[in-house]
Amino acid sequence: MSALQSIHIPKLDEETGVLVQKYVDSLTKPPGSLGRLEELVIELAKMTGHAFPEVSPPGIIVFAADHGITAEGVSAFPQEVTYQMVRNFLNGGAAINVFSKAIRARLNIVDIGVAVDMDDENLINKKVRYATANFYEENAMSPSEAIQAIEVGYEQAQKLIDDGIKCLILGEMGIGNTTTSSAILAAVSGKNIESLVGTGTGIEDEKIQFKQQVIKRALEKRKPSNTDPIDLLSKIGGLEIAGMAGAMLAAASNRIPILVDGFIAATAGLVAQMISSQVTDYMIMGHRSVEPGHAIVMDLLGKKPILDLGMRLGEGSGAAVAFPILQSAVVMLKEMATFETAQISNRD
Repeated sequence: MSALQSIHIPKLDEETGVLVQKYVDSLTKPPGSLGRLEELVIELAKMTGHAFPEVSPPGIIVFAADHGITAEGVSAFPQEVTYQMVRNFLNGGAAINVFSKAIRARLNIVDIGVAVDMDDENLINKKVRYATANFYEENAMSPSEAIQAIEVGYEQAQKLIDDGIKCLILGEMGIGNTTTSSAILAAVSGKNIESLVGTGTGIEDEKIQFKQQVIKRALEKRKPSNTDPIDLLSKIGGLEIAGMAGAMLAAASNRIPILVDGFIAATAGLVAQMISSQVTDYMIMGHRSVEPGHAIVMDLLGKKPILDLGMRLGEGSGAAVAFPILQSAVVMLKEMATFETAQISNRD
């Protein structure tokens, strides 16, 4: 844990937040009339330390990895769909490709644990291992592999930050990862499995109870810690979840806002919070997933979503769709006139 323990996340710049709050109130509108946009731009100012924060260009990293737990029949899709969807990302045909292009984001696809080898010049190969083990039968990975996956995520985010991105969006691809995320959330929250487990990629209702029982029995076998993130990841975690957690830590260390996607990404946020509690200061929840566990994760993180569109795709898609809202908040601050400059009488 030595490399992770050296992470320093700065405190929010409350002084800049106060200045921006006053400036927002001086804009040509009734105070509070732009609602959440006003809250968001003040949050961004505190995160970045800039009175006129920027969120463009955004950077998106999609971490791809397979999950051994799929051997238990918990997913609607077979494991090879992870590989096939990564091919789709690389060919530009997935939802995240379309949405990242729309917001002019830099999109990186990282193989952090796909079950097969992939050869493509546009794929970043940082494979820690070929999928996790089936955590119903054995630990998902070794503690050193969990740490390595976190460090891969940190390094990949740092590279994008060094290249000039101003906002980080994280996505994932991994058949079985709603099962893994539900197990992590159950371990951390202590909530009943029944309240956490949803349809994932679309399993039938009768299979949900089976999925719940698999998770419940696996947790009894593995007994993961609810305070030690490495023990948690090594026993029941996912490589892409660890990667996203590391990337979040890198963003927060650099005062870069993190626009969090749905259930899987938010679960990675929980893991990141276990490593460094201040990381949540730099998170903005992009949307509310229809996965039932997402509401519980958001409560644990103390976040409320920007959008609620009934989405549950993953890939970073919900966060990418929410990104223009952050852009609107930023341009509101930067380009709106004040009562003084527009020579308009204020109500006082």
